This record gives sequence, structure tokens and C-alpha cells, in this order.
Amino acid sequence: MTDDLRADCSRCFALCSVAPAFSASADFAIDKPAGTPCPNLRADHRCRIHADLRREGFPGCAAYDCFGAGQKVAQVTFGGRDWRTSPETAPGMFAAFAVMRPLHELLWYVTQALALDRATGVREELVRAREQTEALTRLGPGDLAAVDVSAHRDAVNALLRRASALARAPYGGPERAGADLVGADLTGADLRGASLRGAQLIGADLTAAELDHADLTGADLRGATIAGADLGRALFLTQSQVDSARGDETTRLPAGVARPAHW
Repeated sequence: MTDDLRADCSRCFALCSVAPAFSASADFAIDKPAGTPCPNLRADHRCRIHADLRREGFPGCAAYDCFGAGQKVAQVTFGGRDWRTSPETAPGMFAAFAVMRPLHELLWYVTQALALDRATGVREELVRAREQTEALTRLGPGDLAAVDVSAHRDAVNALLRRASALARAPYGGPERAGADLVGADLTGADLRGASLRGAQLIGADLTAAELDHADLTGADLRGATIAGADLGRALFLTQSQVDSARGDETTRLPAGVARPAHW
């Protein structure tokens, strides 16, 4: 992953703790309206319970990833202006972040797709998609907030699905995109080359499962057990997904994905 697609909280103004709404749930201990600072946010834009988010009931915050969108909005779109010291920027900044975050996520997926050896047949289209998406992230605040993210995401996702199919073709894995696998016992399952795009794997047991070249785009792995699972060459596996799952020292992870400290 390139550095500009990694979150750098030191260059952001805690936009993820202010702009979105939270709903009290297993992921968040409280309700928080959009545009309102989290009560745990300090004046210096740091979280006072950052080291204990899971214990304090905020695993959703612990696993959140903006893919570098926060610092892009703060330092590029708004030129380093701070919503606290320049409150007139707040509405536009929060609206821009709501668009920038999915655009940066798309940039991350396209970058991953460009690294797939068997996806060379769509490489030129992927390069164009990356250039187009990057151009959108460089728009000014008003134009950025007006971007039709859903339409752009649909177009890029169609291309990403083609890249995924090419990469998975030699493995002949099952098509389980969008499958409801909540709590499923998939211990030792052979899921090599499977399409698990958008699959609901909350609380599933994937102990020692084989996931070589499985497409995990958007798969919900919250509370899923991946101890001993082979995810070393899984496709489109994000740090956030890994952070929300339960693994151990025997879990194989792709290069660039860190083993969570809480495992």
C-alpha cells in the first residue's frame, strides 16, 4: 500500500471521530450524531481512550480505516485549516470527508488489483480508473462534495470484479458472493479461489481454512475466527477486516497487513 493510502492521524483533525454518526451497538458504546465530536475526543484531536478502545466498548473505532482520506481532506482539500479553529470550514470538511473516504478505499482496491499477475488483461482500464479516481480526490471542497460516489464506485467495482475473476480462474473456487455465513462452521474449509465478496461471515469459524486467492472484498469478518487460516494470498483483504477478526500467531496474512496486537 502506498503511504498516501495509509491513515496518518497526526496529519488529520480526527474527522472520523466527528463527521460520521455512531449508533450504540456491539461496535460502539454510545449514540453520536453526525458532525458532533465524540465525547472521548480531546482538544488536540486525540482520543483519550485510544489504547483501550475495545475494552471501553468501541471495537468499531479500533478497526476503522480511512485509507488516508482524513489527512487528504485536512491537508490538501482544506490546506491545513482546522474545523476547531476555523469552524466555518466544518460543514464543508465533513461533507468532503464523506466522499473522500470511499474514493480512497477505491484507490486502495484498484492498487491491489494492479498488483495481480493474472489481471493484466484489464490493466489499462485499471490504470485509467486509478487516474480518474485520483483526479476526483483533487477537486475543491464544493465539487468534491457533489461527486456521485455511488455511480463511480459501481463503475470501478465492475472492473474490480473482472480483475478478481481473472486472478481466481485457475483455482475454480465456489461463488459465495453476498452469502449469509453468519456463525457458519467453516473449519478447515477449502475456499481457495472463492468469491466471498460482501459475504456475511460474522462470528464464523474459519479455523485452518484455505483462502488462497479468495476474494474477500467487503466481507464482514467481525468476530470471525481465523486462527491457523491461510490468508497469505487472499485478494483485497483490508487491515480493518483483519482487525475485526480473531486470529493468532499461526494465521497467515498478506504482505502489508499487520498482525493485530490484540490477538
